[in-house]
Amino acid sequence: MAYVPGVALLAALVVGCSASSGGDADDADSKVGSPTITAAPPGKYRTLPEPCRAVPRSTLKDLLPGAAELPEDQQEKVYEGAAAVTYDTDRKVGCRWKADSPDMSRNLVIDFERVVSYDPAVSDDYRAGEVYTKKQSAAGLSAASIPSGEKTTGQGSTPATPSAGKNAGGTDSADGTDGTSGTAGPTDAADPTDTASTGTPGATAVDLEPRILDNLGDAAFLDDVLTRAGSTAQHRTVSVVFRTSNVIVTVQYAEQPTLVTKVPDSKELQEKARALARQLAETLSE
Repeated sequence: MAYVPGVALLAALVVGCSASSGGDADDADSKVGSPTITAAPPGKYRTLPEPCRAVPRSTLKDLLPGAAELPEDQQEKVYEGAAAVTYDTDRKVGCRWKADSPDMSRNLVIDFERVVSYDPAVSDDYRAGEVYTKKQSAAGLSAASIPSGEKTTGQGSTPATPSAGKNAGGTDSADGTDGTSGTAGPTDAADPTDTASTGTPGATAVDLEPRILDNLGDAAFLDDVLTRAGSTAQHRTVSVVFRTSNVIVTVQYAEQPTLVTKVPDSKELQEKARALARQLAETLSE
């Protein structure tokens, strides 16, 4: 009978282990069905292109005709561009070019901004949509409201993109009508048979006003501003802003003629700015 205490001790240990195992099982069962948060997916882009090399030399020659009249060493300096000062090249970069000629001065500026969401329940694309919408609203173009319920799903929600804004003619860009009369509004492309009252041949004044653009990135708009300070020549700046995934690209193309009486050609500036924006969008997609 001397072995009985040992048997009793062994039985106690077995019971203790069984009780412990049962506790773990209960803890595991208690977690079944508990709410879980799935992190929103990151944006498509993790880096940004080198901005001063983003525009081909042939394109720069077309956009900056005054550079061709300069000595070769000065041409090279113009085409190299000047990088924008930034403290985080993973988030924002830019470059600017300028060329003067006897007739005019032209400036080109491009900016790339990579938007990152620090909220695990909000995707980078969604946050970029919010940033883009603010830029479009600042240009005086209305934007659709952010879809409700998408910001906190944590499932890579659809970014806020203004798909039903108004273009320059007051028409709905989604279907090309004014929403009341049912008549077709002005299209994004200019009619070559028209002559604008602003002196720009080949387009009506409405065609050249700020508007939402189609078929450029996930969302895009164009702004056109003509300014004049005192007795100086008129200065026109055309801006094309588009978003693709979590990157927002801004192209600014400006001209100031030497003569005070000359008005910069809006149609030419817009066409060239849009063409460059399409090039940049294609480069990002590669």
